[in-house]
Amino acid sequence: MKLKMNRILAGVMCMLFVVTTACNDGEKEEEKREMEAAKIEMEANQKVDIENMEEEKKAMAMETSVAGKAIANEDLSTLVAALKAADLVAMLSEPGDYTVFAPSNQAFSKLPEGTVDNLLKAENKESLQGILKYHVVSGKLTSDQLLEAIKGGKGKYTFKTVAGEELTIMMDGDQYMIQDSRGKKSQVVQGNVDASNGIVYVINDVLMTKK
Repeated sequence: MKLKMNRILAGVMCMLFVVTTACNDGEKEEEKREMEAAKIEMEANQKVDIENMEEEKKAMAMETSVAGKAIANEDLSTLVAALKAADLVAMLSEPGDYTVFAPSNQAFSKLPEGTVDNLLKAENKESLQGILKYHVVSGKLTSDQLLEAIKGGKGKYTFKTVAGEELTIMMDGDQYMIQDSRGKKSQVVQGNVDASNGIVYVINDVLMTKK
């Protein structure tokens, strides 16, 4: 009888051990799954944080860029519309150094009626790009640097735009004047607008190349 009880007790103990071990293994598996889930969630949150930081950096870079300065200036709304139509906003918002002679709304209004609307059409994108790039020079040229260049050039300084055509800058009294390849002059009405990737000069005429 005693031997039988011992056997029964041993069997119960064995069953308890197996159940306890199984429970412990189950708990460990559950803990492992929870840890894996927490790890995945943490990595996902980190990825989102990194993406948000990158977006914030891009937004800040855009705001302080040449394109951002143009967008913030109500008097350059026509130029901004043209930049968007020509897909040039990205170029003027990315890192680099540019000097931009930005035609004001008044400058665009001097063009023959219907010219701007026509240029903004998708089929005229290439022509619009050429016109806008004629207003952009590689490198950051401050007004002091331009003045020194004008003096060094005996009253004139000629440089190439990113369109490959030339512009000439000169002084008329204390005013900076930009002359395009047609010989037409445009006055700088606002200068030294500093940007993270260059500098902007607002001018009162749209510059054009010879046809």
